[in-house]
Amino acid sequence: MRLTRRRLLGGAGLVGTGVVLGAGGAYGVDRAAPRETSGTSAESTVPFYGPRQAGITTPQQSRLVFAAFDLTTSDVGAVKAMLGQWSAAAALMTQGKLIGPTEIRPEAPPFDTGEALGIGPQRLTVTVGFGPSMFDERFGLGARRPAALAPLPELPGDAVLDEQISGGDICVQACADDPQVAFHVIRNFARIAAGTAMLRWSQVGFGRASATSRAQQTPRNLMGFKDGTNNIKVEDADSTSRFVWVGDETDQDWMRGGSYLVMRKIRMQIEAWDSDSLADQERVIGRTKEVGAPLSGRHEHDPLRLSRRDGHGDLVIPEHAHVSLASPERNSGIQLLRRGYNYADGIDPTTGQIDAGLFFLAYQKNAHEQFVPLQRRLGADDLLNEYIKHVSSGLYACPGGVEKVGDWFGRRLFS
Repeated sequence: MRLTRRRLLGGAGLVGTGVVLGAGGAYGVDRAAPRETSGTSAESTVPFYGPRQAGITTPQQSRLVFAAFDLTTSDVGAVKAMLGQWSAAAALMTQGKLIGPTEIRPEAPPFDTGEALGIGPQRLTVTVGFGPSMFDERFGLGARRPAALAPLPELPGDAVLDEQISGGDICVQACADDPQVAFHVIRNFARIAAGTAMLRWSQVGFGRASATSRAQQTPRNLMGFKDGTNNIKVEDADSTSRFVWVGDETDQDWMRGGSYLVMRKIRMQIEAWDSDSLADQERVIGRTKEVGAPLSGRHEHDPLRLSRRDGHGDLVIPEHAHVSLASPERNSGIQLLRRGYNYADGIDPTTGQIDAGLFFLAYQKNAHEQFVPLQRRLGADDLLNEYIKHVSSGLYACPGGVEKVGDWFGRRLFS
């Protein structure tokens, strides 16, 4: 009997009206949802099935491969089939399993590329979102686009955004504690998508640049400062409900239980920063470099005392310091769930300088009410602007989770 990709993905393709068949018969897959194990060992798993997508409030992993895809078809059935196959494949990969055997017939390509074989699940999560461009005339989804998915307005500094590494119809965020496991997702999703979608751009991230759990230490960004001290944590149920998860306020039922993702690639002017004095670096950020304490305190988690003044009457934390402008106190209580990563893309051939910085990812209930006003304030007045440049941007609607075998990414959108 000839094995086809559809059979090896357990019938994850679509039949007739677009109903996904169960993935329980897939190669090496169990019908039961995986159980999460403790620790960060290679065998630790994060459940794939559930009411919300993993990779949002999941304690942040150490590695990222992010990709945006553009659809190359106007056949909505083909799009549904691809999303169904992606879902079945993700369910397997998050368990540390292959999407199919690597050895079938010597004259045919293997069904799985094989580079993650034997590495383990590594706490892999796969998160999928849809960009505003998905809702054009191609698929008849115009009336299904949420108001919160209106394209981001032009923000201070956006004049240098590179459209070739911005946007995209669909985004895929693969996070894991091993870079090869994360890469394995994007590579195999691209293979599955052949003929339906193609990669628009991708980004590799290393060294998380935020903490999403109280159990995690605050990491450092490439400027050497602790980043994300006051980030929303997964343990903060009230904050995630208020600021992260879409609820009954949405105008589109299919987005309940989801979240909106803002992506910004922020290049750091490494050489200029490295030539600045320590005292000025700390004034720009508003924290001490070694300890990470606010300049108005002694310990990292001391509260920001933005009105505190020194003996000369000057603010201890400058008014336009990054932590001051970004603080909820100065932004009507606005918060974001950040889960960004450091990146390093070699050398800029036009300048000979290091091309590195922050791949900013932030989840929220409504980017136009949270990210946009915050970025307008930062983009206009942040002392950090002298040392950074936003080079790409994206907004994506990440719907609720794949709830069970046979469900698939975005099924409610297409219902």
